[in-house]
Amino acid sequence: MIQEPRHVPSDAVSQAPGGKRIALVLGSGGARGIAHIGVIAHLEALGHRIVYISGCSMGALVGGIYAAGKLPVYESWLRALERRAVIGLLDLAFGRPGLFKGERLIGVLRELIGDHEIQDLPIGYTAVATDLVEQREIWLNRGPLFDAIRASIAIPTIFTPYELNGRLLVDGGLLNPVPIAPALNQQTDLIVAVNLNANLRSEHESPEQVEAGGSPATVVLPGLLDVMSMTMETMQNAIARLKLAAYSPDVVVEVPRDACSFYEFYRAAELIELGRIRAEAALGAVPVQPKLGV
Repeated sequence: MIQEPRHVPSDAVSQAPGGKRIALVLGSGGARGIAHIGVIAHLEALGHRIVYISGCSMGALVGGIYAAGKLPVYESWLRALERRAVIGLLDLAFGRPGLFKGERLIGVLRELIGDHEIQDLPIGYTAVATDLVEQREIWLNRGPLFDAIRASIAIPTIFTPYELNGRLLVDGGLLNPVPIAPALNQQTDLIVAVNLNANLRSEHESPEQVEAGGSPATVVLPGLLDVMSMTMETMQNAIARLKLAAYSPDVVVEVPRDACSFYEFYRAAELIELGRIRAEAALGAVPVQPKLGV
């Protein structure tokens, strides 16, 4: 059964004078989801108050950690992460329906962040996953936080599906890469959605016209993981456009899908800054405070 979002107490998070109450929607997109941290930082710098978060995949992970009040700890860990350490977080799943089990990653994050029950978090939170058997999206907003996160990040063929409450769950981005619907019933001033599947930095709005029989172009063949991630991203990009058009959030922060490969978690510093820059483009710059005595 899909669980409905819950109302958040008005005193859960501090808010600056003139700031807005924000329902934040964090989309899926692998390592590009690190940009969510920069978006959150910019919202806070503007004096806004995030009172609700819905997310899927990496958006569920960053959003859940923020809701638990542990984002600075996670950000520091990410900024220190090196390429070799990323590889070390992957535990091969021999004979199972996925390349990696995901248990090692979740274990490290649980030790870093601690155990939390979603219903006890200081702000509202919903992680979106996909039920493979019933072929529908599932909203997870009660129970252990890292159960919900593990289910939502289970990228098909990359991570093994996660069994939770009798359901076989995988990445929520499979059906809803920008989960706006859980945020619609919240008592907020603005819904801000972060789309990690936006146009390429060099991409035009109109589809590229390719003439059959033309001059052959040089194509670099991607590896297996790249093909898997590119396949998911192709599907998610099409779905994201439909969701954004259907629900029309107040603000959309667009992060280009060629910002990094889905596994480049060692590029945290530049991805966080990219999120801040893209948030500033969508929401405006932080006002400069006048110096005293001027």
